Amino acid sequence: MRTLAGVGSTPRAGVGTARWYRPEADLSLPDRPDPDAVDAESELDRYGAARDAVRGALRDARDRTAQRVGEEEAAVFEAHEGFLDDPTIIEDVEAAIREGTPAEHAVADRFDEAVAQFEDMEGRMAERADDLRDVRDRLLRALLAGDGEASTATDLAALPDGTILLAERLTPSDTAALDPDAVAGIATVEGGRTSHAAIIARSLAVPAVVGVDDALESIGDGETVLVDGEAGEVVVNPDEARRDAMREPGPEVIPERVETADGRAVEVAANVGGEAELAPAAERGADGVGLFRTEFLFVDRESPPTEDEQYEAVTAALSAFPDDRVVVRTLDVGGDKPVPYLDLPDEPNPFLGRRGIRLSLDEHADLFETQIRALLRAAATEDGDRLAVMFPLVTRVEEVERAVDAVESVADDLATEGVDHAVPELGAMVETPAAAFLADALADRLDFLSVGTNDLAGYVMAADRGNDAVADYHDPLHPAVLRALDRTTAAAEGSDTWVGMCGEMAGDPALTELLVGLGFDELSMSAVTVPEVKARVREVDADAAASLANEALACETRGEVLDVLEIGERDA
Repeated sequence: MRTLAGVGSTPRAGVGTARWYRPEADLSLPDRPDPDAVDAESELDRYGAARDAVRGALRDARDRTAQRVGEEEAAVFEAHEGFLDDPTIIEDVEAAIREGTPAEHAVADRFDEAVAQFEDMEGRMAERADDLRDVRDRLLRALLAGDGEASTATDLAALPDGTILLAERLTPSDTAALDPDAVAGIATVEGGRTSHAAIIARSLAVPAVVGVDDALESIGDGETVLVDGEAGEVVVNPDEARRDAMREPGPEVIPERVETADGRAVEVAANVGGEAELAPAAERGADGVGLFRTEFLFVDRESPPTEDEQYEAVTAALSAFPDDRVVVRTLDVGGDKPVPYLDLPDEPNPFLGRRGIRLSLDEHADLFETQIRALLRAAATEDGDRLAVMFPLVTRVEEVERAVDAVESVADDLATEGVDHAVPELGAMVETPAAAFLADALADRLDFLSVGTNDLAGYVMAADRGNDAVADYHDPLHPAVLRALDRTTAAAEGSDTWVGMCGEMAGDPALTELLVGLGFDELSMSAVTVPEVKARVREVDADAAASLANEALACETRGEVLDVLEIGERDA
């Protein structure tokens, strides 16, 4: 028995038969011809056809991933399309072709240069190299196939049951193609916990250990391997004792609500990006839905969903959790969430432009009214008393007042029409410094606040999480972000307004004690981490957690915060 150390990505374990995935073997390039023998115009046409084929494949991958995993995880493929259509890359590739370089060599040269630049960086920025590799490899396969089809010799969707997939690295496309019922685990030579491939594996609940380094190469095809994503270990030819330890239920599913060791209730809910995610969330013991993303109803179609379509989707969520709260976020598009038929404005910085509640109150007030009608009708159903509705990207008190007025106006219209309806709990997402600073005023006007830490960290730290050059700044454990969290929970203290969190931070068991100490009443996350967070809540002493939070809030650097929390960079 040999044990190799890496970074645990999915907190689950699995054992099976090793199978190496080496896609680079499919991408051997032909020898470079003499530049004078290259027909530049023909090569440019081949490059254009390959880009068209890959664009279609990326959109198909986005749709499949959105359906199987969730809209947020699928957004990576929109970023990949950005690499594909990057004008600088296109210009460089086409220039090389005109100078006599065949299309496949021009693509490999330019993308390899970009990959190397990212690999020289640190932390999350280095992990973005995998995204560039994904686009490069798709282009090369399309070019080498000769018919414009982006294909690969290995069908990752049809691996034998009990496969432990080993690879130097996996791209997001590779991971999204896997059948989680067949793949018992994943281990890679390279990669980090925050890479897009790791995030998708976590959402699929596939045990994964990344960053094992070259020692992984010592494992041969056909060997028995155990992947322990909790311990961050890959065990070759595990003995019975290690197999028995794996068979012990890891985080047990806890169907009931949980309390801290000293009796403070904390809801542990799931983030859901489509109806297909409801049953898995319930099976993992989620206390309802803390974030129901309605964007999935609006994408991949040529017109907006009807009132009845939205009503059916929301009532399906309520039926899946008849005794638990379901928090629906009203339409949140703009920024990184384009919807072509809405003709959204082309802005130089869309993350600071027309998105979220701003669009709902102005340009698309008609869509907002239709959505509110569906939600108020759903609130009047048998399970509707647990419905809650929150407004995204709030920055002004006036926005909340206008949104609440819109809800009341729709309620009046439904009453006049004789349609059954009810007004659910109303809340706002705290995603901006403005909302955090105004949390007391928002809490006075609403039933709840829900912190979206992914966006909040970006806006507080002035760091676009999609911009690899500043990825390390996008940090929820930075003292400034922690103080914004504290300001939000403190604003609701002593009132009837509850405060939740629906960012990725909520699903990290290493941070559960901190979040309880900061005063969060609800934590919502990817369903796969619900059992572990519930178990962790039960272990926490709320008073001790409050002391820990105060220590963290006194810190001035991320390093100091990590020391207080007694976690290292690998766990953060």
